[in-house]
Formats: sequence, C-alpha cells, structure tokens
Amino acid sequence: MTNVIETKDLSLTFETNDGPVHALSGIDLDVAEGEFVSFIGPSGCGKTTLLRVIADLETPTAGSIMVDGLSAREARLARAYGYVFQAAALYPWRTIARNVELPLEVMGLDKAERQARIKKNLELVDLTGFEKKFPWQLSGGMQQRASIARALAVDPDILLMDEPFGALDEIVRDHLNEQLLKLWDKTKKTVVFVTHSIPEAVFLSTRIVVMSPRPGRIHDIIKSTLPRDRTLDIRETPEFLELSHRVREGLREGHSYDG
Repeated sequence: MTNVIETKDLSLTFETNDGPVHALSGIDLDVAEGEFVSFIGPSGCGKTTLLRVIADLETPTAGSIMVDGLSAREARLARAYGYVFQAAALYPWRTIARNVELPLEVMGLDKAERQARIKKNLELVDLTGFEKKFPWQLSGGMQQRASIARALAVDPDILLMDEPFGALDEIVRDHLNEQLLKLWDKTKKTVVFVTHSIPEAVFLSTRIVVMSPRPGRIHDIIKSTLPRDRTLDIRETPEFLELSHRVREGLREGHSYDG
C-alpha cells in the first residue's frame, strides 16, 4: 500500500519566554492510503501538535515529513487534506449549505459544481434537508457532521480530525462513531484521528498510536485485529477488551517511562 504520510525522526521545540518546550521528539510514522489511524495519549503529549504538523499548521524543528508525496506546505496548498477541529467552527451567519460552500468559494469553483458538492457531502453525513438551517438551529452532533461535510467538500485524500466528538455526550458520541466508520468505508479516505478515549480509538482504528508525554514520543503502535465492518456491539467482545487493555497498558508504561 502507498504511504500518504511519512515522518522520519520528526521533532518540534517551541521557544517560549520560560525557555524551550520540547513538544515532539523522534517521531517515525508511516500512514498508508485508506488507513484509519488514531493518536491517543494524555494531555500535553503532542498528539494535536503532531496533527497540526501534518496539516502544516506547525513547522517541525528537525526531521522530515511528506504528505501525499509532497512537503506539508505543498500538500496544504494542494488541498490534500480536510481538517475537522474540536469545535465545529461554523459561521453562525451562514446557513449549513453556505458553511459547506465556503472552501469551494475560496477554490473558485463555479456555482453548479459548488451546489453538486454541497448536496453530495451533506448526503454523506445525513444532513439532507438541513441546508437552509443555521448552525444555532442544530445540535452539537449535527454541527460536527456539517463540519465534516465542509472538510470533505474539497475532496481531500486525507481527513485530519482533532477530537471532533470530545465535547459531546456519550450517546451522541457513540452514534457519530458508527456514522464515521460508515463514512470512512464509503469515501475510502485516509483518516488521522486524535482522541483521549480508549474505547473510541479501539472502535474506530486500523492502528492506534500510543503517545507518551514530555516530550511527545510514540510509545507503541497497535494494529487492530477487529473486522473492518464493526458495530457498537463489538465493544463487548474479548478481542475489543484485549486491544483496550493493551492501549491502557501502553499509556501507563509511557507515563512510567517518563518518570
């Protein structure tokens, strides 16, 4: 399989008034086309920073990164990825359709193409019929689905997701996790997903990258043994519980390694 993300010995140090902050150290990671890879670790371990490096929102101070065969900057300019933030970040004065349309306007697409993409991607996230609603008229889960539709509208190869369901209640989060797996199966996109939740990481991923803090390092990479076609019931199986245990142990070992 073709690697769409490749990092080699990647490190990032922030210079602050209180001295350097080592956010990432020696990150070696390949993500293959069509994978669903989750980053998990404690707060401050650098998982969101690593996602932002992939997105060219942060610049590494050492090592290398390639995204879709390009430098991170070239990939950003080529719109190789869509980014879904922790908050939906929808403009309240624009309807849902016009929020999804925004990056298409920036791209300079004609009206017919914009309308076709809006329709297609709102269908993908099950928001057909809500085109004329405003964000404040939608639930938090629906707003995040609209945010995903906007990220997909530019037809990226890669979907980068930074804890998109972290602020939602458990029932809504479970539902959106199931919907996200169906969306991933339909679109065949490569997904890189940041989470604090062990069950979420295990349920969604083909591989789970366990990170340790101070500075952020990859402690373990766990390959899922679960079938690609999953429902929430799989969380009760011995295979799921074993994977969850391994992730939990990896997080504990990562902390003790830092001790």
